[in-house]
Amino acid sequence: MRLKPICFIAARGGSKGVPGKNLKSIGGPPLISHSIHKALKSNLFSHIIVSTEDKKIAKIAKQSGAEVPFLRPRKLATDNATTIDVILHAIKKLEQMDYKFDVLVNLDVTVPFLRMKDVKGAIELLNRKKCDAVFAVYKQHLNPYYNIVEKNSDGFLKIVKPLKNKPKSRQSSPVVYQMNGLHVIRKEVIVKTKTWYTSKVLPFEIPIETGLMIDTPFEFQIAKNMFKILNRN
Repeated sequence: MRLKPICFIAARGGSKGVPGKNLKSIGGPPLISHSIHKALKSNLFSHIIVSTEDKKIAKIAKQSGAEVPFLRPRKLATDNATTIDVILHAIKKLEQMDYKFDVLVNLDVTVPFLRMKDVKGAIELLNRKKCDAVFAVYKQHLNPYYNIVEKNSDGFLKIVKPLKNKPKSRQSSPVVYQMNGLHVIRKEVIVKTKTWYTSKVLPFEIPIETGLMIDTPFEFQIAKNMFKILNRN
């Protein structure tokens, strides 16, 4: 019998882009509670695990229905700690506690509008295909072949990925995608490779409006306004 995946939510206390964002109220509940409530309601997961070093976040996470079976070490809650480091630490701790799972769904707190039917679709795609992971993406209109630039060594602007035959429009440029905060990963792959960017990652396309990631105060304000609009309808 196939094991249910676990839902993994990483939520440190020291957010820099939007200070304290995991506990900031948005549309009523704290930001972290939106992801937990959706995950619980979906019935997709055997466990919903929150990894944090912050006792306030741990308390809210438990009150919202998640499990916090361990506190993350402080060294894994700094700007230098990677998400992979955090996931590998969690897998080791969970295995020591006899949690059984073979797929980990990394669900970022900063994507509160993500639909659970898309999470389910990404999990089903992983189960159908011979791949290491499935990432949620949406088509991006900002394009490194056409309108994304960087400075050259003299300080002048240049296209990030210039083509021999420059596209005449954004629509005729190669399609590019924006990743967001949903990664469905085989546990054995991430333990073996110590990365989730292997050569066998498939995309699962989602609507752009559900993929908004809150990484800046401006994006937080956009999300607050979106909740107001959704609650009026």
